[in-house]
Amino acid sequence: MDVRRVILVSICLLFLPGLLIAAPPYILVCYGDSITAGLGLADGQSFPDALQRQLNAQGYHYKVINQGTSGATTKDAVASLPSLLRLHPEAVIVEYGGNDGLRGLPLEQTRRNLDQVLTALEAAHIKILLAGITLPPNYGPDYVKSFDQVFRTLSASHHVAFVPMIYKDLIHVPGTIQQDGIHPTAKGSEIVAKTLLPTLKPLLHKGP
Repeated sequence: MDVRRVILVSICLLFLPGLLIAAPPYILVCYGDSITAGLGLADGQSFPDALQRQLNAQGYHYKVINQGTSGATTKDAVASLPSLLRLHPEAVIVEYGGNDGLRGLPLEQTRRNLDQVLTALEAAHIKILLAGITLPPNYGPDYVKSFDQVFRTLSASHHVAFVPMIYKDLIHVPGTIQQDGIHPTAKGSEIVAKTLLPTLKPLLHKGP
């Protein structure tokens, strides 16, 4: 018997268990307010849940973590940055600002808070998708236009991936918005995830 071959086989067997252990998934955090949190939905029906299923189906090895907080404003987003950064995500979808607009908060305050969030993520070398949302038309065309421009300006100045309106593909689709007129249904969540996916995928690694 070839002693060298026996030794080589033994070494391979020694390290085989470690080789068979799958690499841990990358972390993708959905960071936002009640739209992200899935307010009014059952477990597994939020758009981060839908995104997890769609990424799995397409061979992306990511763990999607839902860091949505109902009622949160961009001020809350800044305050929660330390807990977000402790997750060491590969990428983050930032979906904040809707509550600022609905409460009529100063737009400069919203812009400044979101700028601080994006700056902190960039400093940590985290890939970013900025998810925009708009306001109901009864807020007036001037305010709505200025609100929408906050997201466009930030995406341009930070050179981040950007979806201007995450509801763009579910508008006028029956059964996609809850009775409150704001939050997506389970069907709407699936569409929101599909809307985000084409812009998100270039930021992600494919495979393990």
